[in-house]
Amino acid sequence: MTSAPEIIIAGRRIGADHPPYVICELSGNHNGSLDRALAMVDAAADTGCDAIKIQTYTADTITLDVDRPEFRIHGGLWDGRSLYELYQEAHTPFEWHAAIFERAKARGVTIFSSPFDETAVDLLADLDAPAYKIASFEAVDLPLIRYAASQGKPLIISTGMANLAEIEAARDAALAAGATGVLLLHCVSSYPATFEDANVRTVSDMAARFGTPIGLSDHTPGTAASVAAVAMGACAVEKHFTLARADGGPDAAFSLEPAEFSALVRDTKDAWAALGRAHYDVLGSERGSLLFRRSLYVTADVKAGEALTRANVRSVRPGNGLPPAELDRVLGKAAARDLQRGEPLAWDMVG
Repeated sequence: MTSAPEIIIAGRRIGADHPPYVICELSGNHNGSLDRALAMVDAAADTGCDAIKIQTYTADTITLDVDRPEFRIHGGLWDGRSLYELYQEAHTPFEWHAAIFERAKARGVTIFSSPFDETAVDLLADLDAPAYKIASFEAVDLPLIRYAASQGKPLIISTGMANLAEIEAARDAALAAGATGVLLLHCVSSYPATFEDANVRTVSDMAARFGTPIGLSDHTPGTAASVAAVAMGACAVEKHFTLARADGGPDAAFSLEPAEFSALVRDTKDAWAALGRAHYDVLGSERGSLLFRRSLYVTADVKAGEALTRANVRSVRPGNGLPPAELDRVLGKAAARDLQRGEPLAWDMVG
């Protein structure tokens, strides 16, 4: 049997044959405080996540400080704000990265980031990032993908808004430029996303189309979509994280708090374990239950030579007697000896 496609990040194999790889996205919920960012790393590590992810950009590397309508957000959580002011608030300063990476390593958790330009890739390369994440909005930026891939590490690419041709182009660009593997994440680029838009069946369809490991970048509330995606074959789940939604933050409204994220880790890994394999054999854990299947028992005393009838033979639990399917063959036959109520029926008791 052929194994499912997989990639390796920091020694961890990621693919449908392995438990889901859960990525905790810190994003801009540090609210401009390095101390809070480090506390988030500690809290994320405590959830049992497999990896922590941050974002590497400045307002100037991701957009322009221009007062034009197309540089302003219309609708949603950030309605009315300019791109520049939003990213100025949400960015994780380059000078914080070393401390954040060091804290994650001290806690034994893999950490990497989403670069948004070549200077970000260079910074992350200096920090020996074991992978690079390409955000949905950058999935069409093939020069950025090629530059990140040239570092010779795996690339994770979110596919929100991307059509099939764009996803294929991003995957091919990454592999051609030197990425050691590509993990594609089905994503809905809506903040928050609704369950009706989640369309997690796309996960299994992508797996059939692209020949790479497939996961989910989940912006829906709670954990249901992530668990459903794992059931559809997702080998990785990325979810935003905050210490407390009440504290605010750019992404707080669609982020999970620590206890919720711990539940996400547990539930997705339990869901994967529950998938198992298709089988129709008795499991070892079921063998003790075989005793309590139904079988044929004597339900009233019967003298030798008397007929076996529905009045004195019946299918009941436990399972020490003849199978219930033999009832029609037994009825009308004579008892081979005296039978007592409560005896399991066997063929040597039937004349």
